[in-house]
Amino acid sequence: MELQGDTSAVTTPGQFVNLRLEGRFLRRPISVCDRTDTGLTLIYKTVGDGTRQMSRMLPGQELDLLTGLGNGYDLSESGEEPLLIGGGAGVPPLYWLCRELIRQGKTVQVILGFNTAEEVFLEEEFRSLGAKVRVMTADGSYGGQGFVTDGMKDLSYSYFYACGPMPMFRAVNQTARTGGQLSFEERMGCGFGACMGCSCKTLTGSKRICKDGPVLRREEILW
Repeated sequence: MELQGDTSAVTTPGQFVNLRLEGRFLRRPISVCDRTDTGLTLIYKTVGDGTRQMSRMLPGQELDLLTGLGNGYDLSESGEEPLLIGGGAGVPPLYWLCRELIRQGKTVQVILGFNTAEEVFLEEEFRSLGAKVRVMTADGSYGGQGFVTDGMKDLSYSYFYACGPMPMFRAVNQTARTGGQLSFEERMGCGFGACMGCSCKTLTGSKRICKDGPVLRREEILW
């Protein structure tokens, strides 16, 4: 979905927007795939009534968005050879992150994990940025067979950034040899920290994924 409007509050890769849909009580949080001064690119998977409603929207339709939500990734910790790890619907926010890291002169490696070849997306877009890309599919129908952790084992990297489901995060935590940051997927009531409905347990207490996250450091999470 390509949106045009005020993007001044969206400043850091890993932030998200919260869309209001007609007839729906709760907004839908969607990560920002890419940003310009005049627009946003959102990529989402149609899995429920809300995203099905989004898929039927027409060009020119106006949307009410809360923008610039969440903390985003801290690029200052990347080192010279960061590794980006995306699983399924967690891939999109890594695209903007990759673009910014390459703009800073970093050598970026990307591992994209999917279930099947039919689900693979953004592979060529990452390559076009100049990243080294490895695709893993669980059934082996495209790229390497296995999970993102299978693709990590023979790589050398200075730091990692990840976005995906919690089972992937647990496996990455057991495999990774460096510090890293993980962007959590979570159902949200408000999107800006008022309802406490999306909390995660950390070493320093519960943190709200929408306000204190969605990006948390590997070292602070209670696994």
